[in-house]
Amino acid sequence: MEPASLLRKMFDAAVEAAQPTHCIPLFLPSAPSGRTIVIGAGKASAEMARVLELHWPAPLTGLVVTRYGYAAPCTRIEIIEAAHPVPDQAGMDAAQRILQLVQGLTADDLVICLISGGGSALMPLPAAGITLADKQAINKALLQCGASITEMNCVRRHLSAIKGGRLAAACFPARVVTLLISDVPGDDPIDIASGPTVGDATTCAQALDIVRRYGIPLPAAARAVLESGAGESVKPDDARLARCEAHLIATPQMALMAAAKVARQNCVAAHVLGDAIEGEAAEVGRVMAGIALQVATHDMPFTRPCVLLSGGETTVTVTGNGSGGRNVEFLLSLGVALNGHDGIHALAADTDGVDGMVDIAGAILTPDSLVRAWALGIRPRDSLDNNDGHGFFGALGDAVITGPTKTNVNDFRAILIT
Repeated sequence: MEPASLLRKMFDAAVEAAQPTHCIPLFLPSAPSGRTIVIGAGKASAEMARVLELHWPAPLTGLVVTRYGYAAPCTRIEIIEAAHPVPDQAGMDAAQRILQLVQGLTADDLVICLISGGGSALMPLPAAGITLADKQAINKALLQCGASITEMNCVRRHLSAIKGGRLAAACFPARVVTLLISDVPGDDPIDIASGPTVGDATTCAQALDIVRRYGIPLPAAARAVLESGAGESVKPDDARLARCEAHLIATPQMALMAAAKVARQNCVAAHVLGDAIEGEAAEVGRVMAGIALQVATHDMPFTRPCVLLSGGETTVTVTGNGSGGRNVEFLLSLGVALNGHDGIHALAADTDGVDGMVDIAGAILTPDSLVRAWALGIRPRDSLDNNDGHGFFGALGDAVITGPTKTNVNDFRAILIT
């Protein structure tokens, strides 16, 4: 199979492995004697709700919020669309309605919470005194400063009225079953959509340290929430969480293993280097290039043909004004470091179909990508310095565009060495 086709087939298999239609039915709880209410947030939440409806044998009601364009047809669960990655009023209104929906429940009731990546931005409900405009400004600063997703979500939890276990506490004394599609390195439930239904061991002081470390400007009200401790989250030993359980139903590792299976079916050895790789995208690209060149030159530590697979969530400290995302930033850095080495192809894309701020999942790198760019008058290093990965690969016609994938298990990277 032609290298670019094989890479795309592996990516498609990774996305398919994380589809709610495969994993939701396996984790559904028994129907309660009381009411069943479905709530949730994330890029996959609407599709999760659709599949749940199809398999739920009893009455239910509910509301979930997803990204614009990611709705799925439901008859009993209301679907609301909102903005991602920077929150908007629609998301804030949805968050308020979700909290209202779980008021006054009893021990006979069941809440099923459908959570996937993107839920932090899609379900914004600022702590008292903080405005939506404050949250938007803080979110933009977090996205551009180079902080890891764990660090970003720590800050978000402590400036929220719904995350960090607060939503689960509001459901008490009902039973709460959270079904999670993980988009974070390490698959810690507290970091998936900032953990609205799980206890949080981190503190306001830690969130404040992160703010100081990255020099994030905070509005006075937000700083007061952290400094006073008023934004403290619900801790894991809180009695209101005693009847809460969380299940990981799809993870980055599952997606990578599905891609590895496709490679092996095509007589290419597959090596999963890690499902939780973090760091600056450009630096990760340079490191991966070094490994790929070692394989291509010395058949070490792996022999050819093979594919190097990895996942996780890198970061980009934005210094330019181009159109980019962490996956195309990684791929462009990889390409510059490989310098057109023959026999090495790569694909990097986000499994939710959106890399950065645009509806492009990622791109494919070929041995002649740099030569074709120079022929168009594009200097690859200048594009990298300007954080213009989408502009670079778009000009070459090598962007990977999927549309809404209805799932999200974070970044997918494949380097094929023939």
